[in-house]
Amino acid sequence: MTTPQIPVVVLAGFLGAGKTTLLNHLLRSARGTRIGVMVNDFGDIGIDAMTVAGQVGSTVSLGNGCLCCAVDASELDAYLEVLTRPELRLDVIVIEASGLAEPQELVRMVLASDNDRIVYGGLVEVVDASEFEATRERHPETDRHLAVADLVVVNKADRVPAERLAAVRGEVTALAPRAAVVEAAHGRVDPELLFDRVVPEGEIEGQMSIEDILYGEDADGAEAHAHPHAAYETLSLTAATPLHPRRLMAFLDARPEGLYRIKGFVDFGAADPAHRYSVHAVGRFLRFYPEPWPDGEERLTQLVLIGSGIDAAGLRAELAGCELDGPRDVPDEHAMWGVLRYVPRSEEPPGDPEGSEEHDGPEDPDGSGEQADAYPETVSG
Repeated sequence: MTTPQIPVVVLAGFLGAGKTTLLNHLLRSARGTRIGVMVNDFGDIGIDAMTVAGQVGSTVSLGNGCLCCAVDASELDAYLEVLTRPELRLDVIVIEASGLAEPQELVRMVLASDNDRIVYGGLVEVVDASEFEATRERHPETDRHLAVADLVVVNKADRVPAERLAAVRGEVTALAPRAAVVEAAHGRVDPELLFDRVVPEGEIEGQMSIEDILYGEDADGAEAHAHPHAAYETLSLTAATPLHPRRLMAFLDARPEGLYRIKGFVDFGAADPAHRYSVHAVGRFLRFYPEPWPDGEERLTQLVLIGSGIDAAGLRAELAGCELDGPRDVPDEHAMWGVLRYVPRSEEPPGDPEGSEEHDGPEDPDGSGEQADAYPETVSG
């Protein structure tokens, strides 16, 4: 079986956008999900009842299975080693970037890490809907940050008229063409957008948790239930017919705007009968992990697609088009090579093409000899 990797999510945005409010919301709604938080910031940062005041190197338990530490960017890799220790049993790590930080640098560090217990979980950029234009004037680099985001949260959506909110969302979408864009009030995005929840919220109805009692209100007094999570769509797909590797890769290389996460298992049938492939995609980042089929388990492709403004019917049709079409539709011996380019070397099954390497981007589609990166040029170049 594939060893589970911990997704590392980079949370960025300029001062006042609502990064810490969003982070506090994630921590309050963890409910069984163990979150490691790395705060790369300056000054006082309130995280629930705890305040980190520039104490680089300190690690504090938040009491709900979550941990928080304040780090210097140069020590990022060392703290990833600490937080990924098996005994901590963390499910996700969130790095809250300084409001003055270059998120691309943090992303580069995560992607370049030699830690095989982590996987890139996406760059989440938070913007203030009520101050968006003023922020762009003060910080021209805003446009560059948005261009490399995987998910953009247009926060404080409740503070602007509907027409203005629509205009801001339109500007953000144009500046962040590869990102899913969601609106939120008080940083309330559903954690499912960012990571898998171990215990779904609302699993036990009619019973308040200790966290509900302690954190029933936001810091500004707004009732927790008064602001629902930001809207997004989840599409679950199951196919009993194996998928053609090349057709699936064509779909993944051209996956539409707004499709933020893909997770699940893929059956490639006779192309690799010994393995099923777990898939992890966030933004333009993609990985496959082969593992033996569990004994007695039905061979199915099972995928969950998560995004905002996605065309569910269109996605179903596109994925159905990836299925093998009868006994004559047999992938050739090289069909898996595109998939194997996204398999970490340590996970490669026997019989891979000689010289196969791990990549973060799609194959060279035009024969130019240059690798098109899954992450925008400002990050990978």
